[in-house]
Amino acid sequence: MDLSDELKTAVWRKATKSGSDQGDCLEVAPLSGGRVGLRDTEAPGQAPFVVSASVWDAFIDGAKKGEFDF
Repeated sequence: MDLSDELKTAVWRKATKSGSDQGDCLEVAPLSGGRVGLRDTEAPGQAPFVVSASVWDAFIDGAKKGEFDF
């Protein structure tokens, strides 16, 4: 399946903690080949950002360790 077609049918989800229906969150979708799609609910017209499984895993690991905390 072509990536653009896959993104059209992707199952997007956001953190339940966001609890917002006002569009101020990120959504993620698992894609083929272990890739992950990311999109900003505040910018629905922009194309999603797609990363490889290894990039996603490194990001999640850093987030769990607090590396991105402000």
